[in-house]
Amino acid sequence: MSDTNPCLSCGACCAFFRVSFYWGECQSAGGVVPDERVEQVGPQHVAMLGTTSKPARCESLAGEVGCGVSCTMYENRSSTCREFEASWEYGEHSDPCDRARAAHGLAPLEQGWAQQPLAMPA
Repeated sequence: MSDTNPCLSCGACCAFFRVSFYWGECQSAGGVVPDERVEQVGPQHVAMLGTTSKPARCESLAGEVGCGVSCTMYENRSSTCREFEASWEYGEHSDPCDRARAAHGLAPLEQGWAQQPLAMPA
């Protein structure tokens, strides 16, 4: 088993899904997500810039999907990002993770990569 979090080289989820969440997570409402990193998508919801277009790619994602990525606002990311789980990160398969990886030509993560849950560094 690897001690490296595959999310550090993946980033497929950030370049596949629309990342939307309640506007109250924005800094102007007392939350942590910078207002300038989001766009309005509904009366009470915003989305990370770049994730409403097709193909989607969060503007806060740095690097090349599948080769090495990082989030330029990791400490201020939304609940949607915080709650996204890689397949087998907590011992269970994640269909959204597999779908995002497949869309970028990446194989699904194999069970057992995580000896323990690992957080991405800031």
